[in-house]
Amino acid sequence: MYNIRLSQYMDEPKPATSQMIVAAHYYAAWKKGAPGLHNGFDDLHGYPERTPLAGYYDEENPEYCDWEIKWAVEHGINCFIHCWYRRPDNMGKPVTAGDLRCGHGLHEALFHARYQQYMKFAIMFEASPRWGGTDPKDMLEHLMPFWMENYFKRGNYLVMDNRPVLFVYQQQRLARECFRDAAEQKKTFDACREYCVKHGFDGMYFGVCNTTPTAEEQAEAEARGFDFRFGYGAGYTPAAPYPPEEEVLTQQCAILKKRLATDPMKNIPIASCFWDPTPRTTDHWNQMGYRFRKETVWYLQPDNYRRLLVEMKKIIDQLPDGSWGRRIFMIDNWNEWDEGHYVAPSHEFGFRYLEAIREVLTLRDNLPDYRMPQDLGLSNFNKSWGEPDLGGVCRERFHLK
Repeated sequence: MYNIRLSQYMDEPKPATSQMIVAAHYYAAWKKGAPGLHNGFDDLHGYPERTPLAGYYDEENPEYCDWEIKWAVEHGINCFIHCWYRRPDNMGKPVTAGDLRCGHGLHEALFHARYQQYMKFAIMFEASPRWGGTDPKDMLEHLMPFWMENYFKRGNYLVMDNRPVLFVYQQQRLARECFRDAAEQKKTFDACREYCVKHGFDGMYFGVCNTTPTAEEQAEAEARGFDFRFGYGAGYTPAAPYPPEEEVLTQQCAILKKRLATDPMKNIPIASCFWDPTPRTTDHWNQMGYRFRKETVWYLQPDNYRRLLVEMKKIIDQLPDGSWGRRIFMIDNWNEWDEGHYVAPSHEFGFRYLEAIREVLTLRDNLPDYRMPQDLGLSNFNKSWGEPDLGGVCRERFHLK
């Protein structure tokens, strides 16, 4: 039987128990027309191996979000960190959901998902120059009220020590354009913490995206008011494409050790599965100022990814109690389908990356459900994309006539 409706809805998730927050970065760019910079799944017709195992999907659909929640929590991922983009023309103004790029992943999908209570979430404020920045007045009068009412007060937002956690990308932009100096940024962050206290919290935690393993970078982060450092990726770039996987594994661990050496209390580990931005190595991306290069491609196959997780866990198990590295473990990435790093179920890798995460980072006290939506006749969540087109690039890559 295939695609015959056998159930009215998927079964409730059966989460695996983890003794830490296992947080995967989440790039919500798979609603038709939402990403802006690229065409979503329409850019991937020539890369059928990157097709999600459930097929193309309308990401704004809460039912598909429930499937993602189920797959994630049954394999130990218990938090999604959503990239949070503010449109440039919204800076200095009150924020609404309509002022966001890719805000559908939260406001249309997660917040209407039946099983949302199983998945914690957090936001990563994207402050890169292409998106809206901020300043002291704007952050306190516009960003914080929106974040508080829409995110921080929700029961499944990531709150630690009764403090909501905010992840920040592109600190360079904050330092260069948004705040006069480190003291002004720290003063603003402290005011945000006081704002949270007024709303019943004990403060607020700020994390900065930075995998540079230097004491100078660590000191700069602290001077600007950040509580910890994390990465969007492991910070590894090979000297040549497709390096030996043993090198990828050892270098990721070496970078983590160097970061921890600067401060064992304030650096979060991140394990990257692979990096292959081939779909983005086009003139279109070059014209926008992005420099994705095929020379940077590398892979860890799922078995070696499992080994990486084992080695990283050995490292963080030696950290002091209370360190950020003992509290949060990051996964790169849930769904960067075109940029080329994802652990979500795909046609190329199936559930193998998720199985590695469950095996190493959980107590394995559940039984994951590997039935796909198609198996239950519940796969009707693609209204926009059509079917993958095995033409063009695909024919060239696979030598098809």
